[in-house]
Parts: sequence; structure tokens; C-alpha cells
Amino acid sequence: MKSDSRIPFNWPYMTGKELYYIAESHFNGRLAGDGPFTARCHAWLEARSGASRALLTHSCTAALELAALLLDIAPGDEVIMPSYTFVSTANAFVLRGAVPVFVDIRPDTLNLDESRIEAAITARTRAIVPVHYAGVACEMDTITAVARHHELAIVEDAAQGVMASYKGRALGTLGNVGAYSFHETKNVIAGEGGALLVNDPDLVLRAEILREKGTDRSRFFRGEVDRYTWQDVGSSFLPGELIAAFLWAQLEEAEAITLRRREAWARYHEWLAPLEARGALRRPVVPAGCEHNAHMYYVLLREGCDREAVIAHCNRLGINAVFHYVPLHDAPAGRRFGRAADALPVTSSAAMRVLRLPLWVGIDEAQQARVVEALGGAIGA
Repeated sequence: MKSDSRIPFNWPYMTGKELYYIAESHFNGRLAGDGPFTARCHAWLEARSGASRALLTHSCTAALELAALLLDIAPGDEVIMPSYTFVSTANAFVLRGAVPVFVDIRPDTLNLDESRIEAAITARTRAIVPVHYAGVACEMDTITAVARHHELAIVEDAAQGVMASYKGRALGTLGNVGAYSFHETKNVIAGEGGALLVNDPDLVLRAEILREKGTDRSRFFRGEVDRYTWQDVGSSFLPGELIAAFLWAQLEEAEAITLRRREAWARYHEWLAPLEARGALRRPVVPAGCEHNAHMYYVLLREGCDREAVIAHCNRLGINAVFHYVPLHDAPAGRRFGRAADALPVTSSAAMRVLRLPLWVGIDEAQQARVVEALGGAIGA
């Protein structure tokens, strides 16, 4: 891609081995799920994260749905989560008949505000769902302490958190279960795809059963039973082996991918410091103890800045900068299926001010310089 051509928001990266591994999978006659490439991905995720069990799914949405099923979330249960997140965070629990209870976010990281969780807990609360926005960890020590005190489960939505950590522990491994995404917009990709990290050893066997249509098929293939049968409720959460083959090529290069993204992230962070100093915008905040993965680079425009005008200005210059979530509590389905625990002023403000900048493996300095120049011109700084 030429530095003077249009700069897309995202450009999916390929390591060069994806098609080779897909061809290998076909040559071996293994196209259905849970083949050799799936096993490699599981082993890598478990070794890298320290999870008791990693299970590939066909999406992060599926991983969250599997988590809700695994925790026996039932009609009338309440689940605490931020409103500033993707719809799958809530849908996974609404499908079980639960009520999402939306809590405000922190103004620095845009993560779930841990200081507001306890006030949202009721006799019906079953779980807390922290979402690690932009691959920067929530304040998990506090969240974990609240969950333990009230005997609540933690489901980490770590869709954006692959290769990021909190105080040395991989995101997705700090709760009972965690969910990863390998969607093409994420750092490590498979087109579509996800994974459930099971951190409670007592949940591992049932997670395998629920994922395999409610059968103990996984135990059968390990030689632990002489036949597999229907054991529990469940569904087909497995991705095909071609997806796993593509993903394996990415996981092999995950360290290098993360390093290159961090280099691009750091350039934005350095070059946008003068605009922050002038009060034109606010750069991302990464608290001490959080190792981020450079999933995205966003800025918060100053109050009163016309974000649509900024986006239009960038588009005229061939730069695809974009906004992010419409808060769930303001959406028609959010009002129908969930409720806000309190006023959500930070959520509402951030949703109007977040601007995400192009970032992918291979974006070069000249392209990033164009982005920064366009942004500065758009906001008159």
C-alpha cells in the first residue's frame, strides 16, 4: 500500500503461512473442528495465558454465549457490565433471559468503573463482566475483591485483549472465564473466530461438553470413554479446522505482531502529545501494571468539538478515522432488555468524543504523519 493512497482504518495482516496451513489441513483430510491445528492453538493459548483450558469458538460472541451457558445464567438474573461495549457483551446474557445492568466507565481508561459496581449489586446479581477496552486492563484487583465478597462470577470480555496483561497476568485469565476475539479487526486474526479461556478447573469438563453439542465427544477422542453420548445442554461452538489453521499462522507470530503494533501506537502517542498539551484532545491512558497490546489508538476530542466534521475532514484527505460504540443503554434493545444502574455521564460523554485512528501492522511513518496532520487541521490546533 502506497503512503500517498487512501489510508483505511484497518488492513488485515497475513504472516505468509496461512494459506499453506489451510492447504495442509485439506491435504490431511481434516476440515471439521477440533483437528490438529485446533489442538496447536489450544496448547499455545494455554501456555501463553496460563488458563486451565482454552477452547476455540467460531467467534468471541460464541465464547461469551458459552460462558453464560456454563455459569447457568437464568431468566431474571442480573449481570453487571459497562454500557460502552459491543452488543455481544449484553446479548450473550440476554439470550439466557438475564438483565444487563449498565454501570458507568472510568474517564481515564474507558473501562468499567470499579468504584460503582458494588452499588449496582442486588439480590439477583450473578456475574460481573469487565470489558478490557482497547486492550488495557480493567482494575481487576478491586473487581475480583467485590466479586468474591458477593460470591459473583467474573466473565472477562477480553475480545480486544489478546497479548495484553494486568500485573503480569494475561487478560482473560483473571476471572472464572474469559473470552477472546480473532475477528479480522483484532490483533491476531482468523477472519472470524474466538476462544473461551476457562480458569476455574471445576468448569473445564462441563465447558467441553457444552461446546460439543452437550456431548462428551472430547473425552471419547481422548480415550477416556468408549463412546460419547448426550450429557447436557449445549450447542455447536467449534470453528472449522481451516479457521484454526489460519489462526495458527497468526499465533506463531503473535509476539512480532504485537511489537509492530506497539511501535505504531507509540509514534501516534508521541506525535499527538503537543495537541494534548494545547487541550485539543486527550490521548489514551495506560495505568501502571497494565501492559497493553496496541489494539487501537483512539483520542478523546475536547468537549464541544464536532466529531462528525473531524471525520468528514479526514475522509476528504483520504483517511478513514472512525467513531466507536453507541452506548447500549441508549439503544432500543438496551432499553428493552437492560437497565442503567445509575446515571452514566462518562459513558455518554466518551461516546460522543472518541475518535479511532488507523492502526494496523504495516502502517508506515509517512501514513501516520498524514493522519496526525489531518487531525490537527481538522480540530484547528
